[in-house]
Amino acid sequence: MDLQPSGWRFVSRPGMDLGRTRDLWARDLDALAQEAGDYRGWFKIQLAGPWTLAAGVELHRGDKAVADAGATRDIAESLAAGLAQHLAVLGRALPYAEFVVQVDEPSLPAVLRGGVKTSSGFGQLDAIEEPVVEAGLRSVLAAAGEAPTVVHCCAGDIPIELLRRTGLTALSLDLNLTFDQDEMGVAIEAGTALLLGVVPGTDSSLPKPLGTADRLRSWWRRLGFDPENLPGTVTLTPTCGLAGASPAYAVACMTHLQAAGRELAAG
Repeated sequence: MDLQPSGWRFVSRPGMDLGRTRDLWARDLDALAQEAGDYRGWFKIQLAGPWTLAAGVELHRGDKAVADAGATRDIAESLAAGLAQHLAVLGRALPYAEFVVQVDEPSLPAVLRGGVKTSSGFGQLDAIEEPVVEAGLRSVLAAAGEAPTVVHCCAGDIPIELLRRTGLTALSLDLNLTFDQDEMGVAIEAGTALLLGVVPGTDSSLPKPLGTADRLRSWWRRLGFDPENLPGTVTLTPTCGLAGASPAYAVACMTHLQAAGRELAAG
């Protein structure tokens, strides 16, 4: 891999930016082992999914990798092998932790509908068939072994039924976006847990916790389920994480979500 002006690209030899990234990652692992080696509890790791990688990384000739069937297959296989190795390394650094694997696929809807732009930006690449997409994502999730798996998608038109078939443990999505409610109902009945983004992930005003809880109960009723089952199925989250939030807002946001969760549990 090498970092070009247009983004990351596959090249015949590792570039300087890849070497720098590996060095930084090794330092992060050393710091993690030193600071949290005795940690007990859930520990989430997060990675870009195979189809989001294929839609964002360029081939040597400049096209996105998603345009090449062989490249997409190699990406999924390599990512699966890398995930298994990564979990083994983290397992040695955090021997008492229980891992959760989150795979981010914001580009998945665009891949399925043929919405990924060509390198020129004037055209769009062909859509990828659902069975191919499902197989690639399934192979990566399987590499997590016994660890629970979460697939996160912050785009509209989320293919809920396709994602359910991959064998994931939970689905993470933004409650403000559109999705097929029938497919959502089937996924819930099949035992899929939900991580729902109910408040912004960047600094903004927050509603009262009771308002967030009532909004969830109304949504749950529209799906045809009893609100009493909400606490065991749904976990409240910010939308798309808190990487862009200030520290003060991050604290306020998590405090709000905990309070809203208690409101849901109280009925």
